[in-house]
Amino acid sequence: MHRRWLIGVAAALVVGLAALWLGTSLPHRDAAAGAEPAVPLAGLPAPGASGGSALVSVAPAVRSSTTAPPASAAAARPSATGSPSARSGAAPLAGRIRPGVTYRGKATFYDAGNGDGACLFGPADDVMIAAMNQTDYESARACGAYVRVRAAGGASVTVRITNLCPLPCARGQIDLSPQAFAKLAKPSLGEVPITWKLLSPELSTTISIRYKTGSSRWWCALQVINHRNPVARLEVRARDGWRRLPRESFNYFVSAHGDGCGEAIRVTDIYGQRLTVTGVAISPDVVQPTRAQFARH
Repeated sequence: MHRRWLIGVAAALVVGLAALWLGTSLPHRDAAAGAEPAVPLAGLPAPGASGGSALVSVAPAVRSSTTAPPASAAAARPSATGSPSARSGAAPLAGRIRPGVTYRGKATFYDAGNGDGACLFGPADDVMIAAMNQTDYESARACGAYVRVRAAGGASVTVRITNLCPLPCARGQIDLSPQAFAKLAKPSLGEVPITWKLLSPELSTTISIRYKTGSSRWWCALQVINHRNPVARLEVRARDGWRRLPRESFNYFVSAHGDGCGEAIRVTDIYGQRLTVTGVAISPDVVQPTRAQFARH
């Protein structure tokens, strides 16, 4: 009897030790979910270790292509949307001044005053401006274009077209502000031979819309300001659809009978990129910034 009792005690001890070993060695399973324990990420402490968290979850980063503007900024400016531009380098709507073409002529300079000119953009803070000869001005199609002017010696300057150089300015001639001319040659020379090309520069500004003085629901004239590429067309949404407005030589697009005045505006550059702007009020002589700009080419 005593021997059987000893054997039973010994067997119980063996079973208990085996159960204890199994309980500490086999992987633990969550009784509720039946899931295996999370494997810690490389470089992170295991769950339950000193300083570690119970479970670390890492989601893949999502890269957004656009950032929504703050609500206050959205309310402050007219809204705008853009359509894809034509293939890079092509300019199906360009006039005489085309991208990729080198033009030859001469540079002169004039008293640019406050920077205003035939394009009626108003006074300019940037004095790197110029007047385009009448032929290449092409009834204001050149207004707002950026061109790089290069002298024979290699010096160059980038200017924005804000004015018209009337006859006898010859085809290819650009009349520069005194400050811009001085970057090419000594002003005492009076004129120098040049080449020049159209640019699509980096800009920090967006396009703006301005209604001309006297605009109303019955007659209006609009212009586009601070555009990266030359503007080819401006349309307004009328009752029968989009209506293209003619561009006058003073660089305003005119709705002679008030069609589309105060409605949505569609602006197209020489590359075919189209921006649709809404929320522009008929506020004569007020520059109204948008949130859109043409793409670089």
